[in-house]
Amino acid sequence: MSQGDERGYGGSEPGGRSDDAYSTLGGTRQTRTRMHRGGEDPDGYGRRPARNSRSLIMIVGVVVLLIAAIAFANQGGGSDGDPGKDKKPDAAGAGPTTPTGTKPVQGRNGTIAFGFAHDEQGAQSAAANYAAVLGSDGMFNADKRSNIVRSIADASKVNELQAGFDADYSDQFIAGLGLNADGSAPTGSTFVNRTLPAGTKTKSYSNTTAQVDVWCSGLFGLTGDKSTKPVTNGWFTVSMTLKWDGTDWKILETGQTEGPTPVTGDNPVSGSDEIADAVNEFGGFTYAR
Repeated sequence: MSQGDERGYGGSEPGGRSDDAYSTLGGTRQTRTRMHRGGEDPDGYGRRPARNSRSLIMIVGVVVLLIAAIAFANQGGGSDGDPGKDKKPDAAGAGPTTPTGTKPVQGRNGTIAFGFAHDEQGAQSAAANYAAVLGSDGMFNADKRSNIVRSIADASKVNELQAGFDADYSDQFIAGLGLNADGSAPTGSTFVNRTLPAGTKTKSYSNTTAQVDVWCSGLFGLTGDKSTKPVTNGWFTVSMTLKWDGTDWKILETGQTEGPTPVTGDNPVSGSDEIADAVNEFGGFTYAR
């Protein structure tokens, strides 16, 4: 009988066991296979060689390289990994109510913007600005009206447009609104005439001419306890034909129609003094897409 078959094998040696664990659990006894003596094993048993430390180092190195590669891929140069960084907006996907455009106006003549881009968006921006200034209180003063027309009309149409606007803003019309002859408000009142473009639409466009509609909301009337023309709100569309004169877009023709008009909200009506304060404290805008 070999030594490996004896019960209690290795019980007196360090790390040995006095009994077979499997037999204790009701199983069969474990069988040890005696290997050929020889080689560097003094007992002659075929033991698994110890793991080489270089293998462990290689595994750790591969893991480190893999982590670094994943981190680099996630960064993606700041374009794919981070959609909000170094990524240009998709102009084609912008909604119709989203502000768009490539450049602002180049300057202004007093309160009138000029230097619009020579493209379709530039024409729309010019039309929006011109609608705002044509719907301002400056049109009720003869000198200011003349300056406005000369600034925004094409040279070939200045006289024609000037005559048309002078007829519209006659002395009788201004007096009927309760304004002074120079278009100013009487003492104790504030005259309100402000046009607020809500959007533009190009009806036709070429490098030399453009037809643009400007949808607007407007405020018009006189504040004050004695006013018979309280400030009201309205909606209208200003239509313009513009010409590129070599440096800017200028008006050839203009007209106006009512609407489209949305349903009036249920906001409580503000008092006359509050409207006057708002008009004096809140400035208007230059409209550039």
